[in-house]
Amino acid sequence: MCSRVYIKESLHDLARSFAFAGQGELDGLIDRIPRYNGSPSQVYPIIIQEAAPGTGIVAPVFVIAKWGLVSASRTPSDRRLPLVDVRCEKIASHKLAGPAYRSRRCLIPVNGFFGWKSSPHSREKQPYAIAMKTDVLFALAGIWEVWRHPAGIDIRTFAVITCAPNEMMKTLSERMPVILRRQEYERWLSPDPNPFDLMKPYSADLMTMWPIGTGVDNLKNTGPEIISPVNLDPQRHRNRRLS
Repeated sequence: MCSRVYIKESLHDLARSFAFAGQGELDGLIDRIPRYNGSPSQVYPIIIQEAAPGTGIVAPVFVIAKWGLVSASRTPSDRRLPLVDVRCEKIASHKLAGPAYRSRRCLIPVNGFFGWKSSPHSREKQPYAIAMKTDVLFALAGIWEVWRHPAGIDIRTFAVITCAPNEMMKTLSERMPVILRRQEYERWLSPDPNPFDLMKPYSADLMTMWPIGTGVDNLKNTGPEIISPVNLDPQRHRNRRLS
């Protein structure tokens, strides 16, 4: 499962790191990025293929989307929770995710995500931040949909795709988000209806993780100290909390 992420770069750096994509709706997130404790139901910058107004030329562009995929046909009486993530093994046949997977895939730029590990010293799970060893932005594989709110507003939503864990992630979870390599972005965003071979564990040799404070458990904590490493020595305030 993948339900928490962080983006520590500015919008300017985000646009520069994914310069192949038009800036589109990025300015609409000027007061929301960086985001150090991101969760579902919040809005994020994602990259999709979209036809440019006027020219009709289809190209990658940044848009704003809410985390939690909602069916385009959802009715006010539908009480199902939005889909936060979806397993790659089941996505093609998934009633909600399948159609989006075949024609509405996206890139989700992040600096990292979070995982939790059971601790022998505490009943609380120990949170970890997970990122690239080079500390650069990378892209999670996702799918998106547009839902018409009863008020007549179109809301774009998305979900993260997960796969089996690599060797590092196995210590935390049975799943990890699909991380795409830069050379795979174009195909992921292409009309190819089933790029299944791209949905595989990312190399653990290129990734790193470190223990962080349990303040990440509270979504009211949003500062950069969220991703600061902590000392796990039980004699030295192993689980320092954020105030």
